[in-house]
Amino acid sequence: MPVTAETETRAKEILERLRPYLQSDGGDVAFNRIENDTLYIELHGACVGCSSSLMTLKMGIERQIVEELPEIKSVEMV
Repeated sequence: MPVTAETETRAKEILERLRPYLQSDGGDVAFNRIENDTLYIELHGACVGCSSSLMTLKMGIERQIVEELPEIKSVEMV
């Protein structure tokens, strides 16, 4: 399934919904880009260097993104 401008918009909307959870712990997330079927994000604040950031990425952010956007297969940090 090709990635479209609509996919990018929807990915940003999902990240916006997830941001308050990260911000409540002093972190943040930002959209970087989509290449092929991978969404690249940036983690900021307390998320940088946090031992739980990989768990947050894979079990939280990626799980939600892939569930709502089947054209995205993975989420990676830059």
